[in-house]
Amino acid sequence: MSKKVRIARVDELAPGQYRSIEIEGERIALFNIDGKFYALKDMCTHDGGVLTGGTLQGYTVECPRHGARFDVRTGAVVRLPAYVGVKTYPVSIEDNAIFVIVD
Repeated sequence: MSKKVRIARVDELAPGQYRSIEIEGERIALFNIDGKFYALKDMCTHDGGVLTGGTLQGYTVECPRHGARFDVRTGAVVRLPAYVGVKTYPVSIEDNAIFVIVD
């Protein structure tokens, strides 16, 4: 069953920043791109390493281990060595709070 989880306040994450949050044992990366928030599983599908710590350029995050890149909006692979996309989570904003929907 899906549930809505409050993970941060809007003012805690400036545009161009990201952070990793653990929800029920799963690491989720939250990104602020030009004031819009995106969430995806904080795990590279190439080798299981975390994505946070990597370079964020526009809508693309680069895995710090082997350079795979993913689109934070869709989780799609943008550059190898990964070939499977990353799971994304719906994000909503209510009263300056950021929520994600998790399974």
